Amino acid sequence: MSDFSNKKVLVIGLARSGLAAVKLLLKLGADITVSESKPESEIKERDFLKENGVRLAPQTPDIFEENYDLAVKNPGINGNLWFIKRLRERNIPVITEIELAYRVSAKQFYIAVTGTNGKTTTSSLIYEILKKAFPGKAHVTGNIGTALCETVLENSLLTEGGHYIVLEISNFQLADIVDFKADVSVILNLAPDHIDFMGSEDNYYRSKCRVYENADENCVFLKNADDKIIEEYCSLLPVKAKTFTFSTENKADIYADGKNVYYNGKILFPLDIIRIVGRHNVQNVLVSVAAALTAGADEETIREAVADFRGVEHRIEFVREKDGVKYYNDSKGTNVDATVTALKAFSSPVILLAGGFEKGLSFEPLKAYLKNVKQVIGFGACGKRLIEELTGGTGILTENLPEALAQAEKLAKSGDTVLLSPTTSSFDQYSCFEERGEHFKELVNSL
Repeated sequence: MSDFSNKKVLVIGLARSGLAAVKLLLKLGADITVSESKPESEIKERDFLKENGVRLAPQTPDIFEENYDLAVKNPGINGNLWFIKRLRERNIPVITEIELAYRVSAKQFYIAVTGTNGKTTTSSLIYEILKKAFPGKAHVTGNIGTALCETVLENSLLTEGGHYIVLEISNFQLADIVDFKADVSVILNLAPDHIDFMGSEDNYYRSKCRVYENADENCVFLKNADDKIIEEYCSLLPVKAKTFTFSTENKADIYADGKNVYYNGKILFPLDIIRIVGRHNVQNVLVSVAAALTAGADEETIREAVADFRGVEHRIEFVREKDGVKYYNDSKGTNVDATVTALKAFSSPVILLAGGFEKGLSFEPLKAYLKNVKQVIGFGACGKRLIEELTGGTGILTENLPEALAQAEKLAKSGDTVLLSPTTSSFDQYSCFEERGEHFKELVNSL
């Protein structure tokens, strides 16, 4: 459906993506109903919506019995909720704003980045390379913070094609794609996450594999040759695209040893030009370089962009050094595997600050990486379980992040690293990982 004139569209949930979908649908001439769980008085966009003829409605059964040509849901709304199931029972298509934007925009070159960890760093670096290679034609969007509908509107992509869209895409967004097809797609890695939402590890892994579901022989899938789970699921759900391998452990189409990055067997650049710490970030660089080469960026531009890249906020982000103690913000470490990755990046003694929303994930995989951890300080809803399972009760339990940091400051000696890497999401005490990370930085900078 590309002609939306007078089509009845239900937008379920606002937030950033819902509002972006509404604005694009207004441009397309749709008849829009917004269904929100909040009372109308709490919807800050209500004046804008009413002024533009958008109908505001609650999430009551009668709303979902009306007739619509299409429903666009916020990706954070679980597809198993009764009202989503009811719409589908009535054969009303339910998609997210990414599918909407893809359907209505002109032909673009899409690079879709998913995986359990590393999405934001990788998407950001790909964008930095393509921005340098194709000035004015590169955009980074999706789960990274800007909705694709917003990118389409702001850059006239309804009619102008030939742009390079770097799309960080989560399993929540992938769950409701239909036609979306990326020219280049990648699953960076797979580890247990979002089981509370997806229902099982298998469902979670399968949702990630949807990133290449519609790919054909004209597309490229970047395959992590080091990840056994990806290997398993690529066998279960075969890839139709051309496959290009990357590895930090063995030779591959693009790989790294202890000194250099190699592409098609030749040295592309030395590792020492990479400024972001950790072997995991070498992998993120490999993927970024492979994606950029596939898009047509030249090797010299790629080398320059990699050398200039300083990483992203909230992912093993250096905050400050005080009295010989270094403080790092890894608030984006919202699962156990992310914290393992962060711990592997340091050789100095670490005081680990971890805790937050109770996802129910096992902390067992962390235990093998605690040899260099001087102390574990837990906080938030899962803090108590985290301390018990990781340290047998010898860790320090606090109520919140300020208390955890205060305890860390008391313990830390010159040469130590204080690392906030929560292992879980922030929703027990913060609205998002960004808010948690900003609070941590404020606290550290006030020490």
